[in-house]
Amino acid sequence: MPAVLLVLTAIAYPLTAGAARDAVSWTIVLLGALVSVAHAAVSRGARTGAGVGLLTAATAVLFEAVGLAAGVPYGEYTYSDDLGPTLLGVPFLVPLAWLMMAWPSWLLARRLTRDVRADRRRPARVAVAAAVFAGWDVVLDPQMVQAGYWTWTHPAPSLPGIVTVPLTNLAGWLLAGVVLMTLLDLLVARTAAAVPRAGDGAPLLVLGWMTLGGALAHAGWLGLPGSAVWGGVLAVPVLVALAVQARRPR
Repeated sequence: MPAVLLVLTAIAYPLTAGAARDAVSWTIVLLGALVSVAHAAVSRGARTGAGVGLLTAATAVLFEAVGLAAGVPYGEYTYSDDLGPTLLGVPFLVPLAWLMMAWPSWLLARRLTRDVRADRRRPARVAVAAAVFAGWDVVLDPQMVQAGYWTWTHPAPSLPGIVTVPLTNLAGWLLAGVVLMTLLDLLVARTAAAVPRAGDGAPLLVLGWMTLGGALAHAGWLGLPGSAVWGGVLAVPVLVALAVQARRPR
C-alpha cells in the first residue's frame, strides 16, 4: 500500500507548486523510505530492516557532509532552507531519499546478476546496484535544482541536455553507490533470512516509477527534456536485460 500511495503522490508533483510541492516531496520521500525499511524487514528479517535503515542513513550523512564541506566527491553545491532541519548541514530529507532508492537499487541488481557465475556475482551485483543508484540521480537532480532545493556552484561540464548539474555529481554518486552497495551486500549476507519471505514488487515499483515516471514528468510537465531523454536511455539496458532474463529457462 505505501508503494501505491507513493506513486499516486508522485503523480501530483508536477501539478503543484510552492509549499504544496514541498509537502508532496516530503511525502514521497517518507513513503519511499518506509517501503524500503518495511520490505527489508518483512522479506529478510528485522535485523536486516534496521540495518538497511541505519547503514544507509549513516553513509548518506557522511558523504553529503563531506561533499558540503569539501566539494568532494560531487562538486561544490549548497542546500536551500526549503528542505528543513539538518544534521551536519545535511537536510533530514536527504538520507531518507537515499534510503528510498538504495534498497530497490540493490534488489534490482540482485535480480539482474542472479545468473552471473557465483565467484563473480557479488562484485557484479555491487557494480550494477551502484550504476542503478547513480542513474536514478541523473533524473532526480535536475528536478531538484529546478525546484530550488539545491544549487551547483560550477554546473559545467555536464551531460548533454542537462546544463544545471555537473558531471562530477555523477562520478560522486557512482563512488558513493559502490561504497553503500558493498556495505548493504555484506549486511544482507550476515543478517538476512536464507530465503526471502516476500517478493520484491513494492520496492521495484518505487524504483521504476521514480525513474521512468520521473522521466515522463520531466518531458510532459516540468520542461526538462534533457533529463527525460537520459532517463529513457539509461532505462533501456535494464529493461532489455530483464526481458532477456524472463525468456531464459530457469
